[in-house]
Amino acid sequence: MRKIVIAAAAAATSFAFSIARAAPLPETSAHQVGFSERGLARLDSFFAREIAAKRVPGAVVAIARDGKLVHYKAYGMLDPAKSTPMPIDAIFALASMTKPMAAVAGLTLMEQGRLPLQAKLSDYYPGFADMKVGVQQADGSLKMEPQAQPIFIHDLYRHTSGLMYGGRPDRSSPVARQYPDGVAPAIEGDTQAFIDRLTKLPLAHQPSTEFEYGFSIDVLGAVVEKVSEQKLGDYLAANVWQPLGMKDATFHPTDAQRPRLARPFTNDPLTGKPQAIKLLDTPTKFDCGGACSFATVGDYLRFGQMLLNGGELDGQRILGPKTVHHMTSNHLGPGIKNKVANVEPHRGGFGFGLSVAVRTGEGLASVPGNPGEFTWNGAYGTQFFCDPKERLVVVVGTAAPGELRKYYREQVQDIVYGAMVK
Repeated sequence: MRKIVIAAAAAATSFAFSIARAAPLPETSAHQVGFSERGLARLDSFFAREIAAKRVPGAVVAIARDGKLVHYKAYGMLDPAKSTPMPIDAIFALASMTKPMAAVAGLTLMEQGRLPLQAKLSDYYPGFADMKVGVQQADGSLKMEPQAQPIFIHDLYRHTSGLMYGGRPDRSSPVARQYPDGVAPAIEGDTQAFIDRLTKLPLAHQPSTEFEYGFSIDVLGAVVEKVSEQKLGDYLAANVWQPLGMKDATFHPTDAQRPRLARPFTNDPLTGKPQAIKLLDTPTKFDCGGACSFATVGDYLRFGQMLLNGGELDGQRILGPKTVHHMTSNHLGPGIKNKVANVEPHRGGFGFGLSVAVRTGEGLASVPGNPGEFTWNGAYGTQFFCDPKERLVVVVGTAAPGELRKYYREQVQDIVYGAMVK
């Protein structure tokens, strides 16, 4: 009886391949690319249970292997307040899944000889040269020390700049308390105001010594603007989004797109406290490369497939294969403290490349996968991972900005690998 209820719930909340929409990649059956249909159906059951329990409003999940789309479904509600069904082309606030796209923008400039990794950040924004490192003393005060070496562009990609985020529950240092939260600067001022605000703050660590998640790639986006003489969104549209056919990718949803924005529950299902995705209704004043973009799951699947293909999709080359290999290799050497698992608890055994976490060995992580897997997620409930060994790309969209998002990241990866039979 329980199986019947779950199956009925899955049918009620799942809107698979609609006749009208175009698939983001060529479609195939599960068995053709080594998946079990029964195994993939566990995704339907899983989201049916979660939606019935009112733990998440809805989701869109896309899975591709060998460049072929094997699973592409929408579940539950787009807007729980209006009981709007989730469409397959729902638009999600991507939060930190913006970062890999901003990094690709920077890497295209690197390939043009315009933005080398060992360039000093202060060559583009001089105020960063004068930032001091805040070292906490026994009495809780901060001692300001000079930078032992400059912040390089390389440090921005791999989060070793010493910049951080404020407002994070896992960061309570006196330095962290001085930093704004992730999207506040983009809501409050333009690019130059953001740079001016950051350069007045202390660094959390000496450059090139610790992985410290924060505003590094927002700053990289500002550098891309300086070098390209375009807004980040305009540069991405011309050099990444439009060539890849990412039709809904944007920093500023249009009036026509807004009805497709995925919205969360008013209250966090775990805590009962109010929650919101501020960017759904609050416009940004600059294109923040760390947190402020929007796209459909289908759009991001094409972006991930491009990276898995070594920088090319459907005849459109975005990056060279050697550049993609460099991007998706571990850049946290033995002299850098690796705190990736502090940000993503199930990512033990991962290092960090140029804007993506990279699995460096077998075991340690709490999710299946292979060395070379690269991935990142968004604080509002999105995730993607690519496994080159399995020729696999997975993208998930939910509007789940609370701690539950981490649960979904782990569970989806478990189910996907469990469904793989060869």
